[in-house]
Amino acid sequence: MKLIIANPATGQHKVVEIDDDNKLRVFFDKRMASEVEGDAIGDDFKGTVLRITGGNDKQGFPMKQGVLTNQRVRLLFKKGMSCFRERRKGCRKRKSVRGCIVGPDLAVMNLLIVKKGDADIEGLTDQMLPRRLGPKRANHIRKLFSLDKKDDVRKFVVRRDCPDKKKKSKAPKIQRLITPQLLQRKRHQKAVIRKRMQAGKEAKEEYMKRLAEYHQELKEAKANEVAKKKGKKTD
Repeated sequence: MKLIIANPATGQHKVVEIDDDNKLRVFFDKRMASEVEGDAIGDDFKGTVLRITGGNDKQGFPMKQGVLTNQRVRLLFKKGMSCFRERRKGCRKRKSVRGCIVGPDLAVMNLLIVKKGDADIEGLTDQMLPRRLGPKRANHIRKLFSLDKKDDVRKFVVRRDCPDKKKKSKAPKIQRLITPQLLQRKRHQKAVIRKRMQAGKEAKEEYMKRLAEYHQELKEAKANEVAKKKGKKTD
């Protein structure tokens, strides 16, 4: 079985191939997102805690979280579910996926280092790789660089070098960035809504006033007709 071990802290990953089932027995009957001690893999991983994030069986079917079995099942998928990409709007599809419980039929298992051990592991914890892509959302950038709300997020965006193109570097467009223009636009939109509500209120008052006058005119006209009819009868 191939173990693809990733270390998000350094940005490195390593592929470890293990044929001995005795070493893999620690992972068997464990579910996805379970944490396992890495001592069984080898002495390099002593004290390391690993989390199971997924895997594929020997036929290439991916593991799906929430399917509590160690076999393949056929499920009806729709938009928003993992292991499925919607090709046409509204379409659903029945697909085969592997359950989330680890077994000996897996060919590849993905692991994540949760806690680093005592010794450095070559290719995983020995060096720091630069981030190629950084976060786009303003709050995520603040969290990454431990910024305050007063700090300008635009100065801390992770830029990517483009040596072959005209632009030397490029950066993602920051999402949910609160700027003075955005606040001004919001104030303007609220003012427009407030103005529209005030105009509607005034129009309603004017309409109700005119309606009351109209009902009064109808009453007076009816009273005049009744008075005329009584006058004719007396004559």
